Amino acid sequence: MARKILVVDDEALLVETIAYNLEQAGYRVVTAADGKSALEAARTEAPDLIILDIMLPEMDGLEVCRQLRRESSTATTPIVMLTAKGDEVDKVVGLEVGADDYVTKPFGRRELLARVRALLRRADYPSPQEEAAAADTAQEVRPPNRELVAGPLRIDLAGRRVNCRGQDLELQPKQFELLTYLVRNRGTVLTRDQLLHNVWGYDYVGDTRTVDVHVRWLREKLEEDPANPRLIQTVRGVGYVYRW
Repeated sequence: MARKILVVDDEALLVETIAYNLEQAGYRVVTAADGKSALEAARTEAPDLIILDIMLPEMDGLEVCRQLRRESSTATTPIVMLTAKGDEVDKVVGLEVGADDYVTKPFGRRELLARVRALLRRADYPSPQEEAAAADTAQEVRPPNRELVAGPLRIDLAGRRVNCRGQDLELQPKQFELLTYLVRNRGTVLTRDQLLHNVWGYDYVGDTRTVDVHVRWLREKLEEDPANPRLIQTVRGVGYVYRW
């Protein structure tokens, strides 16, 4: 069955254009024009992915995203935010409230479809890079549960569950992929560009701030003292490394 995508924007022409392009690519599309109807559609339609504009009447996209992340049925649904050109604050805040990615207006058909495919693909399956890494580090995987263990961290790859110090953590899809990639390459310093390429996908067009925001989220959930992280460490001027 075709994947369902919810498109939320109050610009009717833009919604019509996005919906047409998505349908031509084989997706089913439902739409909403404001924040309140977006929440209702997300609850009743159970979309596989949401494209959400920040500037919406009644309730803005940031608040919609916050509420969706609080609800169990949409806590891990991939969300792509639509932001105004050059508005870096909106991009960062969007990521901080739970969006998985953002697209800056105006955007092209190919760019949007690339983001959609990458998020849907990675929400369901380990990436080819992860499968290759798993083969190279088979001693870290415990069949049949396919579990990674690194210090206080346990990652159930098949169930996409994470436990740290005995506590189950709820991670969004991209947070899970980033953490898994860091752990599989533990001890290796990874640049931000490497993380963008291998976690977000070769067709991802973004900036390294995306990586920084997601790392901060992970630290808040994993570290005993997020201000002085022991697990995910920063290598100044280079990137990040998982150490244990």
